[in-house]
Amino acid sequence: MKQVTITGHGGPDKLQVRESPDPVPAAGELRVRVRATGINFADILARQGLYPDAPKTPCVVGYEVSGTVDAVGPGVDGGWVGQDVFGLTRFGGYSDTVVVPQGQMFAKPASLSHEQAAAIPVNYLTAWQLLVAAGSLSADETVLIHNAGGGVGLAAIDVARHVGATIYGTASAGKHAFLKSRGLHEAIDYRGKDWTRELHRLTGGRGVELITDPIGGGHWKKSYKALRHSGRLGMFGISVVTESGLLGPLKLLKAVSGMPLFNPVSLMNDNRGVFGVNMGHMWHETAKIRGWMEKLLEGVRDGWVRPHVDRTWPLAQAGEAQAYIESRGNIGKIILIP
Repeated sequence: MKQVTITGHGGPDKLQVRESPDPVPAAGELRVRVRATGINFADILARQGLYPDAPKTPCVVGYEVSGTVDAVGPGVDGGWVGQDVFGLTRFGGYSDTVVVPQGQMFAKPASLSHEQAAAIPVNYLTAWQLLVAAGSLSADETVLIHNAGGGVGLAAIDVARHVGATIYGTASAGKHAFLKSRGLHEAIDYRGKDWTRELHRLTGGRGVELITDPIGGGHWKKSYKALRHSGRLGMFGISVVTESGLLGPLKLLKAVSGMPLFNPVSLMNDNRGVFGVNMGHMWHETAKIRGWMEKLLEGVRDGWVRPHVDRTWPLAQAGEAQAYIESRGNIGKIILIP
């Protein structure tokens, strides 16, 4: 099989295609011939040496794939062979072949291409946890989605539309028309304006009930202050570490030093809440994840889950694909095709 390997920490040139023997499925596993692999920002942080959960280099990352089962391990129904599936991988997804526990894979809806299916697991499960499971968003509330043009951002718009909430989002001006066509009620240009002032104007100074923030560092302080009383801040990333000109761990140190310290008494007095989401730490919650995915698959059938693929790249061009995401040029998901 072919895999994209992170050979060391640094830029996109640290990604190389290497060949390895095909994996053999163990008990309870499926072997999948991959047709599409999703790229996530965590993959970029791993390449840069800024993702503490990543394996030591050389390593193969990747959290989600779609493809066709061609073999099963002991104890798995042979009826899986030949089925199109999609689901979660605990690293290793940048490959043309993977072995995955059966519980982490799902039958691919016929209405979705493999590229669209690979755009669902990380982004939509994260959005569901942020807005529904932890965020408790309701139809009479307003949500602000930071980085609304990213993969999680677009998924969050779909989920918020389904809930019936009012949706604001931050994004560069060139993405506004598309985001409004997807259901965003108000788009805020975070580059050309102070988004906090614009949100203050839109809400009459009240703030919003829920904010999803993948930026991290001192940005979380601004988001917390923009909450309405009874508001919740959902934190799920730290993309700010890639924007500094500092090297290696110094980037992470700068971001951490700017993070807010939430005092329990202040939270009570402000009537606000904060929570975090990291799908990479949910592997032990298989039943919960499958329950959320069933809701999302209902959304595929009903038409409100609409995975959007911005571009696809050959597996051998994973470095170029990651560089494109780092430039913030994408709207929605970037997919690798083995």
